[in-house]
Amino acid sequence: MADLTAPSAPPVTAHGALADPGALGLGAFALTTFVLSMSNTGIVPSNAAVLGLALFYGGVAQVIAGIWELHNRNTFGATAFTSFGAFWLSFWYLESTGGNIVAGAPGMGTFLLAWAIFTAYMTVAAKKTNGSIFIVFVVLSITFILLALGAFTGITAIHQLGGWFGILTALLAWYGSFAVVYNATAGRAALPVWPAK
Repeated sequence: MADLTAPSAPPVTAHGALADPGALGLGAFALTTFVLSMSNTGIVPSNAAVLGLALFYGGVAQVIAGIWELHNRNTFGATAFTSFGAFWLSFWYLESTGGNIVAGAPGMGTFLLAWAIFTAYMTVAAKKTNGSIFIVFVVLSITFILLALGAFTGITAIHQLGGWFGILTALLAWYGSFAVVYNATAGRAALPVWPAK
């Protein structure tokens, strides 16, 4: 996730200028998270629609964005996008191969807790990026903690609350994606992302 604070030109290499993959990575993460979270809240009855998104947009597209960030020498963006792309690929695998672990099962709770731990330490690093990215990671950390608690306890209300925080995460990530696209297209920092201090 490159610096979203200014529309400065992307790094120039022997291959020419590179675009900022943050818009793609954040957009893929946001849309896939939104669709799954709508199911987690109970607003929609099934998360079947998320499987294609988890594989292609949340999964493959985010991994591509992460590799792109490696080329841009952005360790944070590369780690975040590639990891969350792998999260969506693993989610797709669990759901599509009959490995779906029911709510309350220790396996799913452990899976979600592990992602909460990863997201929490990435949140600490996100403080050095910008305010837009930082708040996405704060809310995402809360989302994973709630979903993990819901899975461990089997309490539907906790799981649904995690879904609502997931929707908020998606909206915040969409804003970050939009800011990257709009600022780059406008050639100026038209949308604020609150640079790190």
